[in-house]
Amino acid sequence: MIERIAMNRVKEYRKQKGLSQMALAKRIDVARQTINLIENDKYNPSLDLCLKLAHELDTDLNTLFWDGDV
Repeated sequence: MIERIAMNRVKEYRKQKGLSQMALAKRIDVARQTINLIENDKYNPSLDLCLKLAHELDTDLNTLFWDGDV
């Protein structure tokens, strides 16, 4: 059995910044639906998109997508 080791904190950080899905999507030039899919673990973003998200949310990739407890 494979355990989930990655954690997606996009929604948490987006809300902390006071951004709607649409506002974040516009800032990184993607559709709002893309943000929704990422937040709900239904889409695996490219490294480039992950970097854009981390930059826009003022954090790093490890914090945004990795559960350091594992």
